Amino acid sequence: MSDSSTFLTRRRLLQGAGAVGLLSVTRLGMAANRHVLAVRLWPSSTYSRLTLESSAPLEYKQFALSQPERVVIDIKHLRLNRTLKGVSELVRADDPWIKSVRVGQFDPTTVRLVLELKQNVTPRTFSLGPVAGIKDRLVLDLYPASAPAEADPLLALLEEYNNGSLEKTQPAQAPLPGKAGRDRPIVIMLDPGHGGEDPGAIGKHKTREKDVVLKIARRLKALIDKQPNMRAYMTRNEDVFIPLKVRVAKARKQRADLFISIHADAFTSRAARGSSVFALSTRGATSTAARFLAQTQNESDLIGGVSMSGDRYLDHTMFDMVQSLTINDSLKFGHEVLGRLGKVNHLHKRSVDQAGFAVLKAPDIPSILVETAFISNLEEERKLRTARFQQQVAESILAGIKAYFSKGAALAPHK
Repeated sequence: MSDSSTFLTRRRLLQGAGAVGLLSVTRLGMAANRHVLAVRLWPSSTYSRLTLESSAPLEYKQFALSQPERVVIDIKHLRLNRTLKGVSELVRADDPWIKSVRVGQFDPTTVRLVLELKQNVTPRTFSLGPVAGIKDRLVLDLYPASAPAEADPLLALLEEYNNGSLEKTQPAQAPLPGKAGRDRPIVIMLDPGHGGEDPGAIGKHKTREKDVVLKIARRLKALIDKQPNMRAYMTRNEDVFIPLKVRVAKARKQRADLFISIHADAFTSRAARGSSVFALSTRGATSTAARFLAQTQNESDLIGGVSMSGDRYLDHTMFDMVQSLTINDSLKFGHEVLGRLGKVNHLHKRSVDQAGFAVLKAPDIPSILVETAFISNLEEERKLRTARFQQQVAESILAGIKAYFSKGAALAPHK
């Protein structure tokens, strides 16, 4: 080999070595620029969710191993940190799906997460962009591989939502026969707002909206179920995130006569206080406050975490005429509930407000959203934490239900 050939060969080798070195440095640099900021685990009987919040989008690969059953996620360009190391401590003994979680530095630029399972699951992994102060997220949902026949219809509805077919199942089944409250029980769907990854509003003393409204909904369900002519169901009875459209679909699946979404209001000024009731509007909000509230409530899907492959809410334009009749019934129902709430708490507004709340868009079910009190108000946050006030709110809503039906409300003719 000539001297010039030797020189060229050595130069190419050096260039190649330099490229490898540069590639290694670049990958290590990418790993250094990505950090896991928080790890959250939300177990429930419906599904369990693992969330990794990070400073930048995470590149991952998911696969399964057996004997024992495991779900493995390799996250590229990431280095193990203290936050990630703590993931194993988040696993609860009563988690229906996850037995344990292990994490380690698989290679210099790859972190490996291994979830050992208690039973077969169907995993769904997806990424979410930043929203409402939350950074990029990598989300792993674990659904049961097969649901028992007697399972809550929520599982089937979530599956339809996730594969994009929920819209095709609308409208719901034919209404139950007979007059509600006379020929058969009145069916009421209670919807505790937020849940799981979405905490809702948080008071100064760290009271979370999702926790308070779940307690109120459970109290209300207990009261309703004691009535001889009523039966209550809940969109969620655990700390789990349910997309808004699935909440509506569950109410229609159960052929509910009423839908009540329960929340705790919040505002930038701590002086704001009082209870409110809202109904749907298809012609714009009746106030600036109602419009703002609807916008924030409709963001729950983004905060709670909806896969882009999920079925988003589509306007039920074919039901516009039916929807108008339903809204009229919703206003009547809301008026009865608001009047009873005024006996246990200050009213923020003395009339039922309206806006485009996605969770109230069942075209054939009178639906209201109850803002029980302002969690951002120090005095009302304190009240919301007490069993006494929670029970008073539940009793007020029940009284509103009874008044609505005592005035001749029945299964609406448009159902």
